[in-house]
Amino acid sequence: MHVPDGFINTPVSVAAGVVAAGAVAVSLRGARRELGGSPAELPGADRTAPLAGLVAAFVFAVQMLNFPVAAGTSGHLLGGALAAILVGPFTGVLCIAVVLLMQGILFADGGLTALGVNITVMGVVTVLVAYGLFRGLVKILPRTRRSVTAASFVAALVSVPAAAAAFTLLYEVGGLTEVPIGSVLTAMVGVHVLIGIGEAVITMLTVGAVIAVRPDLVYGARGLSAPLKLRVGGELVDAPAAAGPAPAAARSPRRLWLGGLVTSLVLAGFVSFYASADPDGLEKVAADNGIDRTVEEHAAADSPLADYGVKDVSDARLSGGLAGVIGVGATVALGSGVFYVVRRRRSEDAGPESVQGSV
Repeated sequence: MHVPDGFINTPVSVAAGVVAAGAVAVSLRGARRELGGSPAELPGADRTAPLAGLVAAFVFAVQMLNFPVAAGTSGHLLGGALAAILVGPFTGVLCIAVVLLMQGILFADGGLTALGVNITVMGVVTVLVAYGLFRGLVKILPRTRRSVTAASFVAALVSVPAAAAAFTLLYEVGGLTEVPIGSVLTAMVGVHVLIGIGEAVITMLTVGAVIAVRPDLVYGARGLSAPLKLRVGGELVDAPAAAGPAPAAARSPRRLWLGGLVTSLVLAGFVSFYASADPDGLEKVAADNGIDRTVEEHAAADSPLADYGVKDVSDARLSGGLAGVIGVGATVALGSGVFYVVRRRRSEDAGPESVQGSV
């Protein structure tokens, strides 16, 4: 659903850019707690930062895997629900913003003047809708891992047509062609409901896989199991930990990080070659309704990695694979750097407070 340059007029693009910038600024502040909170404040927060960059890279890789949803139409992961559930809603918005920035600058995917529109639609809307619905479902469902995976399925499913409706609203206000907006809304929501099913399956399987091995690292699954309590002297206290292997929360996430990175590299570098070549939902609807008549050439069309291929590499499989690997590497590097700085800023801000509290 990457909106290109030329779909939305300048005033609305600027307004969406302001909304996106505001959302990123708020998310930077909110992510400080998600990424840098102490284990006492938010169990697992001290281990979120190393995984946030990986989540961005994984979303980038899976977005390269277009899957068929209808005759002549494909879809791909948006990733807002997945990122929010794995690393938190504020960090999730930042993950999607990093992915969209890398795609726009390096791969000419999604217009640069439409970057604010894309972050607002694919990042902010999907995270708000998905995480709000996810938290609501988790509160009413039994506190089990199955409930978390089921809630992630529903949240991801709903977030995709919600993003499609948000784009349609923006197009109604600032679209550059005269088209029946009712037809656009029906077509966009209809095809993105189908894409949402794929998004939901990918999100559910990924969240379920991480919960199976490291539930303590899934933001949306924290607090599923409370420590055993004993009554001592009329007061409830935590029971001492039983002797045996170290609990999951005490283990390094390094193995999961390496496994996730290898998976992302394989998906982007090899599996992406077999992705559907059909236009995605937005491209199909735009072509059918004449919206694409005003599309403009991307400012980065001459990029060495434009259209997810390495320039001057004639072999299509090798060209696409190399581009995917470079994209994963660049995304994990940028994302990890951003999240490391956010977490360090949190630690520096907390330092004086900790000192004052101990005096």
